[in-house]
Amino acid sequence: MLVDFDAAVAPHRRELLVHCYRMLGSPFDAEDALQETFVRAWRAADRYDAERASVRTWLYRIATNVCLSALASRRGRPLPSGVGELFEDPDAPFVPGAEVPWLVPMPVDPAVAASERGRLRLALIAALQLLPARQRAVLLLREALELPAAEVADSLEMTTAAVNSALQRARARLGQARIALDDVAPPAAEQRAVVDRYVSAFERADVPAITALLAEEVILEMPPMWNWYAGVPAYAGFMRRVYRTRGTRWDATPVWANGEAGFAAYLDGRPHSVQLLTVSHGRVVRASVFADPVVFGLFDLPAER
Repeated sequence: MLVDFDAAVAPHRRELLVHCYRMLGSPFDAEDALQETFVRAWRAADRYDAERASVRTWLYRIATNVCLSALASRRGRPLPSGVGELFEDPDAPFVPGAEVPWLVPMPVDPAVAASERGRLRLALIAALQLLPARQRAVLLLREALELPAAEVADSLEMTTAAVNSALQRARARLGQARIALDDVAPPAAEQRAVVDRYVSAFERADVPAITALLAEEVILEMPPMWNWYAGVPAYAGFMRRVYRTRGTRWDATPVWANGEAGFAAYLDGRPHSVQLLTVSHGRVVRASVFADPVVFGLFDLPAER
């Protein structure tokens, strides 16, 4: 039995929110799931047995099942590059994907530990969203929380053999995507330095300077559009299209989300998009451009520039 419920659960709020986000791919859905977790935990507080599990493990079990219930009636939240066909022509018409619940970035303070920023990387969250819900849950409970297979089986009402099988399949899927759960994000200062150079070129509409910062295998995507591109030539072509069709009056404000540096882009002084840049070895390997106004509203940003 928990005598002081609020004091017992408060230290775990942040990590449970991150867990729900990794399961659901949306900070809005994660917050809803967290609140439902605390409601269920409060209702069951008189039955809590410290000899069976720590408060932290008990809360994770509840949160995971809340997320699985939510996922029973919805799909995971991918990014276009994970589920859509590659666009070859940078001048191709935009193809809206309003029918898809896309991944939503989570604002994060860059001062948090590099390990936490690593656990929130866009590429990781997007890869997790492509796993079946129970595989996702098993992977996170076994790898992130390091629960024994028997405990995970008990929590998810599975057999131990089924848990081990799900874990093996989930690891294989992430391995194919070259994603590891325990990767640590690059130093915040290193990321910001590259992004600042990118922003300077972006505001000048200097396409050669932008492309000089890109890795050869760079990906550009822009949910809620299906359009996504790979490689420097396509990226450069798309940026020339942007400046040709939208003009060159761009400004930017720094942001941090999913452990990655980025910026809020303003066009003619009005909010346009939140752009997150994944940086590796001093180069941009992914640009995720979120043009949905809902995403812009997640950040404490000025309404105009």
